[in-house]
Amino acid sequence: MGLLTGLTAVVTGAGSGIGRSIALAYAQEGAVVAIADVNEAAAGAVLDEVRGWSPDSMAARVDVTSKASCADLYRTVNDRFGRLDIIANNAGVSTMNRVVDLAEEEWDFNMDVNAKGVFLCTQAALPYLIGQGRGRIINTASMAGKRGTPLLAHYAASKWAVIGFTKSVALEVAQHGITVNCVCPGYVKTGMQEREVLWEASLRNMEPQAVVEEYLRNTPLGRMQTPEDVAKVYVFLASRLADFVTGEAVDVTGGADLV
Repeated sequence: MGLLTGLTAVVTGAGSGIGRSIALAYAQEGAVVAIADVNEAAAGAVLDEVRGWSPDSMAARVDVTSKASCADLYRTVNDRFGRLDIIANNAGVSTMNRVVDLAEEEWDFNMDVNAKGVFLCTQAALPYLIGQGRGRIINTASMAGKRGTPLLAHYAASKWAVIGFTKSVALEVAQHGITVNCVCPGYVKTGMQEREVLWEASLRNMEPQAVVEEYLRNTPLGRMQTPEDVAKVYVFLASRLADFVTGEAVDVTGGADLV
């Protein structure tokens, strides 16, 4: 039996990157997974991968910036499986710019998906978890949510919000047997990072490879982080191994947060 056998998990932003790896890791540990993404085709492709371990899993479209869409997602999952155990609020976006040039639309885009999305999904899921008297909520923050990050002030602000929200909700719902934690990844090799490398190279007048080499120099363990590195911690926090862990912002950075 896996660490999550018999449990139902919802993973947002699961159509690619970290979310895909979380969904696969949960399925491999025995969970039934609702693979939720704004890109329905991407969610369906991940479902095809997941079904090898968890044939009852499902894919769903969700817009985490929409209260109605979030409510519909959790109602659908609960109606189908009769329970909600693990809520992985992973959907996220980024753009990159200097504050002096930052468009209001960029600020809103990052805040709406990264911070408001975590709030709306948590709010939609909590009535089910409170009713059960148990549950896990795990949010994707970032090491940028713990320190200043040039060119990413708006993104960093959204991830600081996730950390503060996580710690506050953890205090509110502990009495209901619900734990709430977040994970703070570092330089993770994903499609999002590939875009960020190009943006940073342009803004700093560097070659993209020089940006990547700087990331590596700033990671004491000496390699680029993978989505699987993050997913392993998501499994731990969702499992009984983390029964007494709540309100934490867990760094998973290869030491990059220390540099």
